[in-house]
Amino acid sequence: MVQGGGKAAGRAEKPARSGVQTGYRKGDETRGRILGAALEAFGDAGFRAVTTRQIAQRAGVSLPALQYYFGDKEGLYRACAEAIVERIGQATADVAAAAVAALRANCGRETAREHLRLVLGSLAAFLAGSGQAERWAQFVAGELQDPGPAFEILYARLWRPGAELTAGLIARMTGRDASEPAVRLKAQLLISTLLAFQSGRKQITLRTLGWSKIGEEELAMIIAALNAQIDAIA
Repeated sequence: MVQGGGKAAGRAEKPARSGVQTGYRKGDETRGRILGAALEAFGDAGFRAVTTRQIAQRAGVSLPALQYYFGDKEGLYRACAEAIVERIGQATADVAAAAVAALRANCGRETAREHLRLVLGSLAAFLAGSGQAERWAQFVAGELQDPGPAFEILYARLWRPGAELTAGLIARMTGRDASEPAVRLKAQLLISTLLAFQSGRKQITLRTLGWSKIGEEELAMIIAALNAQIDAIA
């Protein structure tokens, strides 16, 4: 029954496939618009102060549409955290995977230092040099200051793996154990350095440095300073 449809059958099938693709595309656009509005709203006022109705209005969708994609407010809040983790993961996945592979292969000190430079450099480029990160910087800052439903997602899937990888590379560079408090503290301080270019602190940092923005030249200076810190540890 399926065979032998010929050209006429091919022409009849095309509108159906096109309609399905358009439906998926519209669904993705709607979901993305809601996420963007939620990230901004939660970042501005926090989890407790924002309502799903306000987010729906900001996104230009109906409340039932928001509930269809995310359920309740907590579900939407967790989805925001998942989106942040995914975006940072996409920006750093290749260098992080290479660093993990190098550690498992028992790499030398210089190799570990180069991988640490690449890992933190890619993170710096995303956090400080990407306009994309601006949309959710306040969300992350608020969750760190006043932990809510998304804290465990950010900690377990973002902060802890990053800190452990950084500590592992520092340990290999210095001949120490990654579980030592001194090593883990150095890892925390290195990562925390980049938070100066996020959220409300970014404006203070820019003003202190006399910068109006972070362009290619400014980002190169940030990465050079970060590399100097890494070299000092080594």
